[in-house]
Formats: sequence, structure tokens, C-alpha cells
Amino acid sequence: MTTNTGATPSFAVHIPDAELEPEPLDPAQIVSGEPVVTGKVLWESPDGKQLRGIWQITPGVVTDTEANELFVVVSGRATIEVEGGDVIEVGPGDAAILREGDRTTWTVHETLRKAYHISL
Repeated sequence: MTTNTGATPSFAVHIPDAELEPEPLDPAQIVSGEPVVTGKVLWESPDGKQLRGIWQITPGVVTDTEANELFVVVSGRATIEVEGGDVIEVGPGDAAILREGDRTTWTVHETLRKAYHISL
């Protein structure tokens, strides 16, 4: 007998084919190009402090202030410049960790799709 505790059941998603929803960028974040962001939250903790999902951005250059995030790139390529820090090149199969509060500039060379886990 199984008991439904209200918890999300285990599941799998094929990331390359997952349908994503528009996530409009703040125009102030766009440095160049016309990047379009889409995404989907697959799971959120009851307290809203943990998020797991899929995110995609089309080519262009944008700025961001990061959350505490682990992500794995599924497709595409980007260069992430961390203000006062390193330049990170990411492509398919790469895992990256971003620190909360890092100010970044993303140069997206090819539409990038990633799976992520964010801790707020």
C-alpha cells in the first residue's frame, strides 16, 4: 500500500525536448543582441528556497546577478565573465557552479539550454 504524502513523485524529463515558457528579460540586462529566455521549474521545495528546472537563452549578451546555482549544459555554448573573477566557457556536458551574488556577463554564442538546481 502506498501513502500519498503530497510530495512530488519521482520522475524524468527529456531536457532537449521539454517545452519551456517565456521568461522575459529585464531590458536593462541586455547588453547586445535580442536574446530570448525561456524556462520551466520542474520542482520547488515547500519553502521556495530550492528550485530545480530547465532554462534556455538564445544568442546575445546579458548581465545577471547570480543565485547559488549548479547547472549542466545540455546544448549550446556561452562565455560567462564573473566580475572581478574568472571567465568560464561552457558547452554541452559541462557542469558549472555560480556563487550567490556574483555579477556576471553572459555572451551566448549558440542557444544554450541547461538543467539547474538553485539554492536561495
